[in-house]
Amino acid sequence: MAQINSCLKRTFIGFNFFFAIIGGIIIGLAVLSQILTSAEEDPSVEGRGMGLIVLYVMGTVTMLLGFLGAFGAYKEQKLSLVVFLVCMVIGAFLMIRGGIPAAIARPQIEGVLEEKFRDLLPLNSASFQVKHMADTLQTQMHCCGLFSYTDWNNDIPASCQCSAEDEEKYECRMLGYSYLSQRRSIYSKPCFPILMHYILLLADISLGIIFTLAALAVLGMVLSSIMIHQLRQPNRTTVLLSVPAIFTPGPPKYQELHNPPPHY
Repeated sequence: MAQINSCLKRTFIGFNFFFAIIGGIIIGLAVLSQILTSAEEDPSVEGRGMGLIVLYVMGTVTMLLGFLGAFGAYKEQKLSLVVFLVCMVIGAFLMIRGGIPAAIARPQIEGVLEEKFRDLLPLNSASFQVKHMADTLQTQMHCCGLFSYTDWNNDIPASCQCSAEDEEKYECRMLGYSYLSQRRSIYSKPCFPILMHYILLLADISLGIIFTLAALAVLGMVLSSIMIHQLRQPNRTTVLLSVPAIFTPGPPKYQELHNPPPHY
């Protein structure tokens, strides 16, 4: 005999399948990131291995917890639900503990990164890795310099050059030199504001995911706690609100007024 409310069971199973789908999406993002970064020859890509491992572990654990919760609800197995509840408590605690400091530090990201990027100037005398990074940003984001084209002094690279096709899509400016008769068209926007836009967008998305998962973990805690409570009371009586089958109404009021008095 089923001991868990059927509506609650279906809701919890659907919740856990949604949880498992989120885990699959995280694993898919990890695989996609690994494919995209495996073709890069930049040595800095090697430092992303730890991030990929974290994504794989997070996605796998999320999927396993989703299947565990769905199995425990379907079979009405108390042990599976207890393990699921404990994992939800730990997960919610970790996500809230990591999300709150990240949300507090979010407004400081731009100032910290700006200070670090200004230490790289001037770009024309920077290291090969810094120049390669700047060239990549300028080519992909169609910008020139980190804060201005003057970051290169007079040694502006070809990645800043704005072609005739680019002049129709992006903001370009003509740059001429007093000792040269030729003029060059370069991208007018610096790279740092564009880069910060994507970094802050990624930070906002990450914070949204963290707090959404934390809210889902709290919801999973509540649902699993209710089902565990129901499993602990197998002989509970079911309360039914119903109208009695036999109902004998009293005589109408007008009959009570016209009835003769009783005989003594």
